Amino acid sequence: MKSLKKYLLNKDGHFGQYGGRYLPEMLIPVMEDLTEVFFEAIHDDDFLASLKQLYETYSGRPTPLYFCENLTKKLGGAKIYLKNEGLNHTGAHKINHCLGQGLLAKKMGKTRIIAETGAGQHGLATATVAAKLGMKCRIYMGAKDMERQKPNVFWMKKLGAEVVSVKNGGQILRDAINAALRDLIGDPVNTHYLLGTVCGPHPYPVMNTFFQKIIGEEVAKQLDGMPDYLVACVGGGSNAIGLFYNFLDHPHVRMIAVEAGGNGVNGNQHAARFQGGSVGVVEGFKSYFLQNEEGQIRETHSISAGLDYSGVGPQMAYLHDIGRIKFTYALDKEVLEAYELLAKSEGIFAALESSHAVAEVIKLAPKLGRDKKIVFNCSGRGDKDYFIVKEYAK
Repeated sequence: MKSLKKYLLNKDGHFGQYGGRYLPEMLIPVMEDLTEVFFEAIHDDDFLASLKQLYETYSGRPTPLYFCENLTKKLGGAKIYLKNEGLNHTGAHKINHCLGQGLLAKKMGKTRIIAETGAGQHGLATATVAAKLGMKCRIYMGAKDMERQKPNVFWMKKLGAEVVSVKNGGQILRDAINAALRDLIGDPVNTHYLLGTVCGPHPYPVMNTFFQKIIGEEVAKQLDGMPDYLVACVGGGSNAIGLFYNFLDHPHVRMIAVEAGGNGVNGNQHAARFQGGSVGVVEGFKSYFLQNEEGQIRETHSISAGLDYSGVGPQMAYLHDIGRIKFTYALDKEVLEAYELLAKSEGIFAALESSHAVAEVIKLAPKLGRDKKIVFNCSGRGDKDYFIVKEYAK
């Protein structure tokens, strides 16, 4: 049996039929240069030492693995552990790949960073890293997401970033990605596009997997024994693959990825790619997307701004097809209930994205024996979701 860990970091950027690099000709050299520098850097002791120092002294790693004793007792069954990525600097796992890519950009002599963002956590982390490294920064964000995530927009601007409201299309994450790609075409020499998940053209899926895998590596050191189940929400897939990666070659560790079920998986009021999605090529890579019969991207919906992306990372699509990861979904109403239950039982506000994982844990834990262990990734903290949750408050 081949090592899935090695395969997901391969140099050609294909994972079964997925992945690849589908871009305008003028961007191919940009991606080739980035690929070469990335694969050199991950074997460079000085680069890895600089990244490790930033993780430990700037971001605050390792993040805690917390035993949810109260929630475990309340639900009965399996022991529940929470990997608290929300305690990273900037409040989510996104800082992991932003620091890595930021160092690469400096190494390549870039002077300007651009990025897309949905929930704002990737944009906030990008703006933070740009300020730290002394680089210009522009963040593209859908107008709808800017309204939903006002606190992060405010902080990005205070960090010196220019935040551009994208008003075309659905005014959400996919539209911000398209705007960022157009920007890169306009200035490929000075600009690094700091893409925020394990999607996009090669090398982004491989690169962000490498920078996010520290999540699962820490869990392996922090947990007494091996986990039985790993649970994470999945939009593009960066926090999920970050948790799962270290355990991929251990077949007895089961992995569950939770998509956004929105208002239900019939129709367009959801973002569950494996509930009616199909294979296509969009925004530079091949994967599963929610699209109509003509191949046009469908509208999506999620209560969480970070999970309403119409596609999923190519490695995640591959792992789905070979049966290594089980994909499920949580409805908006289940997410709100999970958000509240975790807060009231453990005093932890999880991001609405992460609360999708909590919703799955609530269903799963009572079905398992008390000797079983579930680890879920609390990929971000929930204070950013104040304006959304307030609308539903009783």
